[in-house]
Amino acid sequence: MSKTITVGIVGYGNLGRGVESAIRQNPDMKLEAIFTRRNPGSIEAGTPMVSISDIEQYKGKIDVMILCGGSAKDLPEQGPALAKLFNTVDSFDTHALIPEYFNKVDDAAQSGGNVSVISTGWDPGLFSLNRLLAQSVLPEGKEYTFWGKGVSQGHSDAIRRVEGVSNGVQYTIPHVEAVERVRSGSNPELTTREKHLRECYVVLKDGADADAVANEIKNMPNYFSDYETVVHFISEEVLKAEHSAMPHGGNVIRSGQTGANNSNTQLIEFSLKLDSNPEFTASVLVAYARAAYRIAESGQAGAKTVFDIPYGLLSPKSPEQLRKELL
Repeated sequence: MSKTITVGIVGYGNLGRGVESAIRQNPDMKLEAIFTRRNPGSIEAGTPMVSISDIEQYKGKIDVMILCGGSAKDLPEQGPALAKLFNTVDSFDTHALIPEYFNKVDDAAQSGGNVSVISTGWDPGLFSLNRLLAQSVLPEGKEYTFWGKGVSQGHSDAIRRVEGVSNGVQYTIPHVEAVERVRSGSNPELTTREKHLRECYVVLKDGADADAVANEIKNMPNYFSDYETVVHFISEEVLKAEHSAMPHGGNVIRSGQTGANNSNTQLIEFSLKLDSNPEFTASVLVAYARAAYRIAESGQAGAKTVFDIPYGLLSPKSPEQLRKELL
């Protein structure tokens, strides 16, 4: 029987709770502890809650640490720091900063002799893999990624970090006309603003300047500045009543040409429709935690992305089972 993989969770928000649930569906894994910046005694959970200040005491006791903090503020610090101590998996999703983040985590993981899988989830993550596959299969063509309609965890977290904001969520909404133009095979040139709308629902703190908050959100680099962005100010009660669910999804579409004269149009499309963005993202993280453990056991170290990891390492099944059942 293979060894049970011992897992820790860093952060106990929506994503952390999703990871906790996902681990229950994977019998080859055991959740050892959840690490939090809050007072551990104030949180009810079925797993021991531990102050993040005590995390180093668990070195050697946890096979893989799953980092569930936000990309705006948490992961840039926690990712490299924890990669020195543990094998890690995270969902860092600020696309423009991934190369820089990879290098920092790689240096830390190499120095600690650990494996750190960064930027997993569905985008970056599964959508990244499908972009790579589609480009490789159809080198002549154009590719498009549409997100939503749904709640973006990373962008919602970025909103909540703005001074004067008490709470908030952000919906990413694809423009239907743009999607249909792509599916037609016409390979249109689309700007960022033509592809998506970002709609924000924000609860202000008492005394906050609504105009200043809206301006800061709309001009936030890497998150909103390149998009058509609408900001609505609502009460906490309305937010909880109308915006507490966390659906999401999207499409990766590549329209390419094949044949001697590029006379045939071929369309590859991968889509997701999710009732719970954090729970699905958590499920991807857990699968990659298994892969991180296996890679570390093989003697490797350093940062990895989804491009570096064979699909077979994600599955609890043996290579023999996979060949028999799925190939």
